[in-house]
Amino acid sequence: MLTQKAEIMDEKAMGRAIARISYEIIERNKGTENLYIVGILSRGAEIAKRIAAKISEVERKTVEVGFLDITPCRDDRPGTGADHSEIGFAVQNAKIVLVDDVIFTGRSARAAIDAILKRGRPQTIQLAALVDRGHRELPIRADFIGKNLPTSREEVVRVMMAERDGVDKVVILAP
Repeated sequence: MLTQKAEIMDEKAMGRAIARISYEIIERNKGTENLYIVGILSRGAEIAKRIAAKISEVERKTVEVGFLDITPCRDDRPGTGADHSEIGFAVQNAKIVLVDDVIFTGRSARAAIDAILKRGRPQTIQLAALVDRGHRELPIRADFIGKNLPTSREEVVRVMMAERDGVDKVVILAP
């Protein structure tokens, strides 16, 4: 049984982190030309929508958002074979920003890159994560990070989103 050890981010802290990530994406990509935000299902999708909304608000130009199901491309969990992705734009030669809630071992990010590459060859793939907790097993790093959070391997970082969980916060759970 896991119990809550600490609350790391509340609603306001999450909002500030998402805003900061959004501004960094705009700066790195010199605007929104040919830019697409792709959220990794499930909580990465909610964060991606918020990032795209913030970018659109700042740049006064709509940024398209897609949702990526990485299950068929995972190497550490058996997939069902069904792909529940919703990407309504061509990734060929696009600037893709993959969004996940937590980056940990890097395996989800690798699976997301594989899933994107099956759809075409983007100009760039960048990675945004609300929380980076370390412990990589693959040589992958996020380009945009809301919060670096050193943890032990036994701890669990849970991102809660109002759309899915009724509240916005990030907590650490421990045995």
